[in-house]
Amino acid sequence: MPGELPDGQPVPADGSLPPAALAAVGRQGFGVYVHVPFCASRCGYCDFNTYTAQELGGGVRRETYADSVLAELDLAARVLGDSPPARVDTVFVGGGTPTLLPADDLARILERIDATWGLAPDVEVTTEANPESVTPESLKTLRAAGYTRISLGMQSAAPGVLAVLDRRHTAGRATAAVAEARDAGFDHVNLDLIYGTPGESADDFAASLAAVVAAGVDHVSAYALIVEDGTRLAARMGRGELPYPSDDVAADRYLAAETALGAAGFSWYEVSNWATSAAARCRHNLLYWTGGDWWGLGPGAHSHVGGVRWWNVKHPSAYAARLAAGASPGQGRELLSGADRHTEDVMLRLRLATGLPLAVLDDPGRAAARRAHADGLLDGAAYTAGRAVLTLRGRLLADAVVRDLLP
Repeated sequence: MPGELPDGQPVPADGSLPPAALAAVGRQGFGVYVHVPFCASRCGYCDFNTYTAQELGGGVRRETYADSVLAELDLAARVLGDSPPARVDTVFVGGGTPTLLPADDLARILERIDATWGLAPDVEVTTEANPESVTPESLKTLRAAGYTRISLGMQSAAPGVLAVLDRRHTAGRATAAVAEARDAGFDHVNLDLIYGTPGESADDFAASLAAVVAAGVDHVSAYALIVEDGTRLAARMGRGELPYPSDDVAADRYLAAETALGAAGFSWYEVSNWATSAAARCRHNLLYWTGGDWWGLGPGAHSHVGGVRWWNVKHPSAYAARLAAGASPGQGRELLSGADRHTEDVMLRLRLATGLPLAVLDDPGRAAARRAHADGLLDGAAYTAGRAVLTLRGRLLADAVVRDLLP
């Protein structure tokens, strides 16, 4: 059954797309996102579309989840029909904790994606993982199946910070998992950090950065803690048990990350992401940030094909039931206008180290860019060459710069 959200249009029961969208499939690359909504426990800061065993209720089993994903992949193949992508450039399995599924199931999903559309010879295949959810054996199985990249949720090396975030792994487990992934043959390994957690000291974050560098990864993502409504962390802050994050502290932590990672040979390529080389950058995320197409498989997953964006029903049982009935799991969709695409292009590309051409801005936007350049928020050499590229100070104020550049 098609569904509808207040800000979206209904999705046809068969998931069909407009001819104009089909004609544009993969012009700027094509990826596949697979959402795995299972977690062993819920972290206090998390508002993602994820479920513990207790939260799932009846009708959903991890053991049959891969079959539901493959059913949606079959539907996707029917929808794209005679207009398939030339190849799949990237695959990203996220969550949740994807590695709570058996490694053989993750291998089976990747194998079917290849059989459906064909993986590019240099395809990037990433899975997210919690450090405690992988073993040397499971990592070897994933690598043998074609996974090339793993992103491990470290968050912090400080036990007290992990406790506030309700993370289950010990402080040293993340770096141990990095070594296991390297031993299994993974080409690229990322560690995620969260900074600005209540109680985190400057020394705590410095220790986390030192541990990341010592682990030998080639990619680091570092994000300021965001307190989302409805989370356990938000409730604790609302009761006064914990202080709210400080913007000034977050800025200090970001500068510390830039200094430590830069000294270790990492370069930023997106405001919250650093890599040791161009090859180490996450190509799947770059696909998102540069307007490519992707099909999102799984409950709550978002997709974008040829200017049409849609999203699936959130609960795994509703998702599985729709597919079992032969219907699209899509809940709502929107056709992006030229203005929508322009807004998103500016918002996303300005966060990249490559920036965006000043020529894509309208007159008020170019005037705002001149002011940002004069204020030291845009790089001088890039500006002279006709591009808007954030300086370090500009990265700290990226959202404000974007707002000024857009009408």
